[in-house]
Amino acid sequence: MPTRADGPDLVVVGGGPAGLAVAVNARLAGLGVTVLDRRQPPVDVACGEGVMPEGVAALLRLGVHLGPGGAMPFRGIRFVGDGVSAEGTFPSGDGLGIRRTTLHGALAERAGALGAELRWGVKVTGLAPHGLETDGGVVSGRLVVGADGRVSNVRKWAGLDGLPARRRRFGVRRHVDVEPWTDRVEVYWADGAEAYVTPVGPRCVGVALLWSSERADFDRLITRFPGLHERIHRAAVLSDDRGAGPLEQRARDVVAGPVALVGDASGYVDAISGEGLGLAFRQAEALVAAYRQGDLAAYREAHRRIARHPSRMTRLLLLLSDHPRLRRRVLRRLAEQPDLMTRFLAIKAAPGGPRLMGRDGLARLAWATVVEGRHG
Repeated sequence: MPTRADGPDLVVVGGGPAGLAVAVNARLAGLGVTVLDRRQPPVDVACGEGVMPEGVAALLRLGVHLGPGGAMPFRGIRFVGDGVSAEGTFPSGDGLGIRRTTLHGALAERAGALGAELRWGVKVTGLAPHGLETDGGVVSGRLVVGADGRVSNVRKWAGLDGLPARRRRFGVRRHVDVEPWTDRVEVYWADGAEAYVTPVGPRCVGVALLWSSERADFDRLITRFPGLHERIHRAAVLSDDRGAGPLEQRARDVVAGPVALVGDASGYVDAISGEGLGLAFRQAEALVAAYRQGDLAAYREAHRRIARHPSRMTRLLLLLSDHPRLRRRVLRRLAEQPDLMTRFLAIKAAPGGPRLMGRDGLARLAWATVVEGRHG
């Protein structure tokens, strides 16, 4: 751990949700923190904009409270595809559909109110011996935190880039002026693509499309989902399309000397599970706790533990995306047994993850369905 006295405890590159969560946690722990970002608020990026119940609980721990109309609660998830529909309800509270700009504003306000130094419009150009090089000079800090997204410069500068991605997946998001027709996030499945529908306002629905291989645009991709296309194609468009990809990014480690990575900068598998924000918030908590203990190796282990279960669930969902016959089999089983879908969501949302499968018959049935379908 660096012992240089000048500068704040943490200097964070990236003022998105992950970086701001680090800042809030740092200030709650009595630490000094500076956040640098080349952008100016409000910051918007391609994002499904659904915060799962665990992420909602993390926001409450951060003291982030959204005003009336700032978010739309959703009770669970509905899978739609291959002629069937399966839905379940979260057992541990609602999720929130929230515009990325609204979430960013709430986090920035909380961080600023707690005394974090937020420096917008600052371009970071590299690592310095005791901090960062910027277009305005050196910014010192005891720990540099890379929270600068999937394509992280801090990760590259610290020599933490991992192996090239194994798959090429892309995403694009659009908002449409339509009254939400459901209190669940809907996931539409088609061969090679998925559509995520999230209510984010009284007359605002976000639609995020994920797909494999070739580059494409929203209007061409949405036709793969005829039912969804029919619902929204006449609605006014409320936002510019925002895209991202390739999605998968690897990090060989999350700590290197006085540098640590958090959020998407620390490695990104795919957006298919919708757990990115919740992961970032938990990682931010763990990083600040480890820094206070003077043991960044503890963050490395916590990060591994936090990411293990969501990574498995993401790869399971990608398996369904890649194998239509398996997906049809699983969706039919989930549709036939609604309690199984709810149990699936409980396992998906729980930090313990697969440990719940040990003695729970419904969870074992879900796993058996996947194995049976894969080899059937």
